[in-house]
Amino acid sequence: MNTFELLGQGLLTALQWSNLLYALIGVTLGTAVGVLPGIGPALTVALLLPVTYRLDPAGSLIMFAGIYYGGMYGGSTTSILLNTPGESASIVTALEGNKMARQGRGGPALATSAIGSFIAGLVATLGLAFIAPWVVQFALSFGPSEYFALMLLAFMTVSAAFGDSTLRGLTALFIGLALGLIGIDQLTGQTRLAMGTPNLFDGISVTTLAVALFAIGETIAVVASKTAMDEKIEAVKGSVWMTKQDWARSWKSWVRGTAIGFPIGAMPAGGADVASFLSYSAERQFSKHPEEFGHGAIEGVAGPEAANNASAAGTLVPLLTLGLPTTATAAIMLAGFQQFGLQPGPLLFVSNATLVWGLIASLLVANFMLLVLNLPLIGLWVRLLTIPRPWLYAGILTFATLGTIGASASTFMIGPLPTSFELGLLLLFGLLGYLLRRFGYPIAPVVVGLILGPMAERSLRQALQISQGDPTVLVHSWISIVLILLAVAAVFVPMILRARGKGQMLSAMAGDED
Repeated sequence: MNTFELLGQGLLTALQWSNLLYALIGVTLGTAVGVLPGIGPALTVALLLPVTYRLDPAGSLIMFAGIYYGGMYGGSTTSILLNTPGESASIVTALEGNKMARQGRGGPALATSAIGSFIAGLVATLGLAFIAPWVVQFALSFGPSEYFALMLLAFMTVSAAFGDSTLRGLTALFIGLALGLIGIDQLTGQTRLAMGTPNLFDGISVTTLAVALFAIGETIAVVASKTAMDEKIEAVKGSVWMTKQDWARSWKSWVRGTAIGFPIGAMPAGGADVASFLSYSAERQFSKHPEEFGHGAIEGVAGPEAANNASAAGTLVPLLTLGLPTTATAAIMLAGFQQFGLQPGPLLFVSNATLVWGLIASLLVANFMLLVLNLPLIGLWVRLLTIPRPWLYAGILTFATLGTIGASASTFMIGPLPTSFELGLLLLFGLLGYLLRRFGYPIAPVVVGLILGPMAERSLRQALQISQGDPTVLVHSWISIVLILLAVAAVFVPMILRARGKGQMLSAMAGDED
């Protein structure tokens, strides 16, 4: 069966009314959280993990993907109107978008952002559909040693790609790996690090850890922060549409942004923030109006916004085909798959083809929904910015607590009072999430370590058992060698890409101040 037929079957799944409803909920929530500064897609998906525990797997994953896409769309609104990026990938958009808004051209800035995001998302999703089967065919030849090398690549990727320090990334990863050791050993059946607590025999729940680190930790961090910004929202003046000249200057930027964003997102060392930095750099070099950069160049909005949405689809390539998360949201989506007993990777395309292709096809539907939602409802999204922070984070805290209790009602006794065990873990890991943020450690590697650590351990032990303890089995094939070399490169490539992209951004900001 060829890709067109598989995609057609996926569309039949995606166009079921229940899945359409899940997609609509996802893109609406995603846009809303993208608009709200500090509330990103990763936090929202983490909050919904316990709520969707008993729902349909296909619908839940479609909703999560919609949140991811919607978050990329919504982040541009605050960048342009408030000069406060809702997502790290929207930092570059604020450079030119907010200048346009101050000049009374917020409408065209929002329009080129929405249309560019739509085109990039559409093209990149089709790219995902056609590239994924090739990657799957390649990955089906993997044995235990190749899978261990792949997990090693994943560990090095998340350690280097998240945060500004590789050492801190590795430290966060090892915290996750240590948590992954808790519970019953998969090969021997022995209990490890459970401290005699039956509730820990099944290990740490990925859902509880994700909700605690992203939702509870973020809430505590906001409460503990004493800084308060004087935020001024720029009004959208005139028509929310573009002139003929705006179209002429934008379309090439959309194409370039898509071409940069999709492969960067698909790279294990990629990510939307890296793609948007590189796109902004490219637009400065290709623009016929370089003097406008730093003062409101529409290319500086069109290119990066197309790049960060194309990278969102690109991120799903390694996630779905290899089980490699390259962003925080992808790491939480990986937890969502495991919540339903599914493991992303080549076998997923064989054992759950309907679900996978329905998910890919739903991204095409979500793109159309987002275009319809973003332009007419700009006023509604701006009104969300007036929600008081205490109300917002109190709601997050309540939602996270109730969702976790509902997903796992295990209890233990403190004196005469029954207490939720998962709630205790939620508080404990929430404090850990706050401490990690407080000292500048990335959050995503902890979740990735918990999810992929047991898989890496199982692959390593299987490979050594097959070879009767010979460690050279780990480098016996060219696939293993290449993956290990990529793991080494993954430590250095993000630093180089970030340095180049941020250097361009700093030079733009310096030019603006002059």
